[in-house]
Amino acid sequence: MKLPSIRTLREYHRIARVGEIARRYFALNAFDGALTILGVLVGSYFGQIRNGGSVITLVLTASFAIGISGFYGAYMIERAERRRALAELEESTLSSLKDTEIGHASVYATIVVSIVDGLSPFAASIVAVSPFFLGNLISIDTAFLTSFVLAFAELFGLGIFLGVISRENMAFSGFKMVVAGVLCVLIGYLLKGAAL
Repeated sequence: MKLPSIRTLREYHRIARVGEIARRYFALNAFDGALTILGVLVGSYFGQIRNGGSVITLVLTASFAIGISGFYGAYMIERAERRRALAELEESTLSSLKDTEIGHASVYATIVVSIVDGLSPFAASIVAVSPFFLGNLISIDTAFLTSFVLAFAELFGLGIFLGVISRENMAFSGFKMVVAGVLCVLIGYLLKGAAL
């Protein structure tokens, strides 16, 4: 099977309007990833986990779970939606579109969107947990603090990104995302108190 050229892929990208959809999936799942990993970090901190390797294992396991869920969820949803749209178009044109540019663009869009959805939470997780990869070069408390700062920076950055897309106030949009992170920390703190 011959692989499509870059020019062909660009055409599929345009036909299927992948950019807009992928952007939405990226923002949604990166937010899920950053917030979930912040929750794992908060739980680890208040749960008195003081081994960096254990924190990395917890974070990576959670990020892989979110990534796999995102990939499969997006794949199944996009595949179903695009097949339905293609079937409706075939009914109106009274011809099969499976081996046309529209059919190929539909398959391309499903794969690209699924990959974006699957990788975005993993990327957000790696950034947030990166201080723990420094091992003994920094203290465990410094690693936690740095990870919290990075997670909040990611949330703020995602908010700015959404503010640019929606043409709203970028700082306010970033602040709204940070509020979600603060709620996550507060709930972790309250759960810690309830567990004692």
